[in-house]
Amino acid sequence: MNAKELNYTMPAEWTAHERTFVSWPVQASMVYPDDFASVGKGYEDLIHAIAEFEPVTVIVNPVDAEQVKARFTETNVDFLVIEHNDAWFRDNGPTFVLNDRKEIAGVNWKFNAWGGKYSPWDLDDAVAPQLLEHYGIQRLDAPLVMEGGSIHVDGEGTLLTTEECLLNPNRNPELSREQIEEHVKNFVNVEKIVWMKRGLDGDETDGHVDNIACFAAPGSIILQVCHDPSDENYTITQENLAILREATDAKGRAFDIIEIEQPPKTFFGEQRLTLSYLNFYFVNGGIILPVFGGTAEATDREAIRVLSEAFPDRRIRTIDGMSIIKEGGNVHCTTQQMPASVRG
Repeated sequence: MNAKELNYTMPAEWTAHERTFVSWPVQASMVYPDDFASVGKGYEDLIHAIAEFEPVTVIVNPVDAEQVKARFTETNVDFLVIEHNDAWFRDNGPTFVLNDRKEIAGVNWKFNAWGGKYSPWDLDDAVAPQLLEHYGIQRLDAPLVMEGGSIHVDGEGTLLTTEECLLNPNRNPELSREQIEEHVKNFVNVEKIVWMKRGLDGDETDGHVDNIACFAAPGSIILQVCHDPSDENYTITQENLAILREATDAKGRAFDIIEIEQPPKTFFGEQRLTLSYLNFYFVNGGIILPVFGGTAEATDREAIRVLSEAFPDRRIRTIDGMSIIKEGGNVHCTTQQMPASVRG
């Protein structure tokens, strides 16, 4: 059974949350394991920031449980001991869906570490079923390799994604575009998928949408753009902008597009860092926004201004976006919202 058959729908991220889930990082799986202490501090700061707005449950490995618990004194931060390989819970955790009675279920996608890039991933693939069992939540098993960071929904039948990721042969090589689209529509219960082409240059997730665009409201999209023709992201973001200008949502509405200028091009060694203001996260009454400092101070200020105007009723809580980005992701990648439901 899937969400559509059972009349469950994935709500937009800005709807009320019961809690946020975050997985604690695992040193053995890190790209730069010598940075474990600073990455851990980045996760600690993020969890403290989210806890200013709503409860946080930290998924922690058994061997790390006691030392991680000692970092937090907030009464609304708790811990769930589940073995895992890596820390990007947006991508290997469940996607929560609600029905008209606000009852909750969880979609259990298949997970293969972004097309087999990091081995092993067997523990990560098993996290969502264990979490759903812990909370007594109905599990909907999807026959599709997919990560939560590759989709955004407006809560009214429209989903945003990229061809680069969802159609990548390293995910579901046996499935056609039409089959992938059908599975996605059925398991989050949307009517229309708006396909952009590519994600940001250097993004090792193969173009996750949560680095380039998200819904601000039904009929409104925030898009990170680049205006420097010498930057690889210029062609990418201008192409996506053109697609969105021509697109309509499931209700037939043209999109109001809010543009945010990207941070300056930044490298760590020879690796381009995937800096994105769009990797922010909605919390109850606020937004957790990564900012980057240094050469990005001007674009940081502009991103804060744009989001403050777009969401005047939300507090923009900034966090150091450089603390974990070398590991390949940022605020949105680390988090997964559990929407408020009758069980909450």
